[in-house]
Amino acid sequence: MAANRRPTLADVAREVGVSAKTVSRVLNEDGPVSAQTREQVLAAVAQLGFQPNLMARNMRVGGPDTTVGLVVPDLGNPFFGAVARGIEDSVRERGLTLLMGSSADDPDRERSLTAKFLARRVSILIVVPSVGADHSHLRAQRTAGLPVVFLDRPGVGLTTDSIVSSNRAGAQDGVTHLIAHGHRRIGFVGDLPAKLYTRRERLAGYRAALAEAGIPYDPALVADAHDQRGAEAATAQLLELPDPPTALFAGNNIMALGTVAELARGKRKEVAVVAFDDVSLAEALEPALTVIAQDPEELGRTAATTALARLDGDRSRARTLTVPTRLIVRGSGEQPAPTP
Repeated sequence: MAANRRPTLADVAREVGVSAKTVSRVLNEDGPVSAQTREQVLAAVAQLGFQPNLMARNMRVGGPDTTVGLVVPDLGNPFFGAVARGIEDSVRERGLTLLMGSSADDPDRERSLTAKFLARRVSILIVVPSVGADHSHLRAQRTAGLPVVFLDRPGVGLTTDSIVSSNRAGAQDGVTHLIAHGHRRIGFVGDLPAKLYTRRERLAGYRAALAEAGIPYDPALVADAHDQRGAEAATAQLLELPDPPTALFAGNNIMALGTVAELARGKRKEVAVVAFDDVSLAEALEPALTVIAQDPEELGRTAATTALARLDGDRSRARTLTVPTRLIVRGSGEQPAPTP
């Protein structure tokens, strides 16, 4: 066997002096084989370093692969890394392996990626939907029994399970916390696109808190960005208003990083901040960052356990499960509003 190619089933059969079908029977535990032959085959497999092509086998016999496909918008976002950890911890117990891919929040890229996962005959498909994506193309697979779960955001065009955070209630809690410390000019730094489900829900929570306190909604206090650099610019834009906000609510972890960076650059420690999503080193900031914390690992675990229940035969109606958020008080959100 050439040193630069991978060993094949035929190589194992040749080494032992049996047919390829006999080797296949040993590896798949399918059919009668003597104990001696089994030992010889397994010894040859170990010696040659042979790895069975599970994907090819599953496609040949028409069964699912032992993998879970996960589509996220951004592999670099720590939030989705924690979500993946929750999924992986849950599915590993069932002998399943997690495969991940990034859609970059692009509907076409998302569809291409899901098609590749389907071609592998994944056992479970979990998708964080892209804005503008239509998921009706997954109906046939869903009807055929493939567990499909939407995560973090509901999908469009497909009735299936969705796992989301309490975005609206969490944002309302965060803004109410700022109001309780005397703030009435509260800026909102949200992510783009504006049609993003989580952004819309958190803005709705922001507005609900203002309305409950009798504070008029001012669209001039709402700024948007797509990344940290944009969030810095959006924060600067709000602080340059003739009547600037005395507090800011950051719509996610990336917006929070930009907001905090801009405030630090301007030495604006008097501006109160509450962020939706926790960030690394939040306690090391000065003042430490008050947040509405999601539980991304619990989101992942809930998505995995829901999908596994479907895999085990749960045929109940599709449902949306909401994972609660919690306020973590650290200092930045407790800065009092300046005395008029």
